[in-house]
Amino acid sequence: MDLTNWGLLGAGLVMGIAAIGSALGIGIAGQAAIGAWKRCYIANKPAPMTLITFAGAPLTQTFYGFILMGRMKAEVSPENGFLLLGFGIASGLAMAFSAIAQGQAGAAAADAQGETGKGFAQYISVVGICETVALFAMVLSMTSLGLV
Repeated sequence: MDLTNWGLLGAGLVMGIAAIGSALGIGIAGQAAIGAWKRCYIANKPAPMTLITFAGAPLTQTFYGFILMGRMKAEVSPENGFLLLGFGIASGLAMAFSAIAQGQAGAAAADAQGETGKGFAQYISVVGICETVALFAMVLSMTSLGLV
């Protein structure tokens, strides 16, 4: 098997694994947002649309995986196939776990915001901190591989 294929596999895996994490994180935060809206409707309170911010935040990890995938594909060679495979798996997992943690933080934020109507700035700050892990995974991987 050509070692180039291992590098291409790594490039594909970084995007796929990151997207799986995004889907899981969106599902976690989305369920909480829907529950918070339901409680608002039951209490005859307006349902805050800001909760969609928490539910959608983990989507960005898919974009980071896509960006890294594109840069990795452009640099695949027989000499770096296994290196790119390793980076693809490790970076993809870092982004996926970031998205899952972001979904969990977003779920707590949606619940709190829906109940109190207060604290959006604090909640989105924590969600943003979770995001930073995925950004670091993308940028530091690109830097380590000499892709920037």
